[in-house]
Amino acid sequence: MWKEFKDFIMTGNVIDLAVAVILAGAVGLVVNGFVNDIMMPIVGYFAGGMDFADMKVILSEAIVAADGTVEKPESAIRYGAWINSIINLIIVGFVLFMIVKSYNKVRQPEPEVEAAPAGPTQEELLAEIRDLLKKQ
Repeated sequence: MWKEFKDFIMTGNVIDLAVAVILAGAVGLVVNGFVNDIMMPIVGYFAGGMDFADMKVILSEAIVAADGTVEKPESAIRYGAWINSIINLIIVGFVLFMIVKSYNKVRQPEPEVEAAPAGPTQEELLAEIRDLLKKQ
């Protein structure tokens, strides 16, 4: 019974899915760091030295008290963070595409099960019996 359960649970698709989920989480963290720490400063440099994370449309300014504490925070649409997220998505998608493509290239195909050789047909057996009877 254990063998049937193990065969049911440990099929190739279940293992592939588990590996994909774990790999996507780990690669996502690495690529997120790559985008935020390496790519976005380069993109910001070519965009005139701006940091996309700071790009926003301010709807209402923050109200600051005399002692320097914020009484009411600013309300802003942070479209620069959204641009960072889109660039992050594109890079993560590309990296995962390359990983899956290389995995499929390296993965060995499952050996095909050869069909048992077909035995003689009923007519061939009857012909052999007839020929044997003729020889007697």
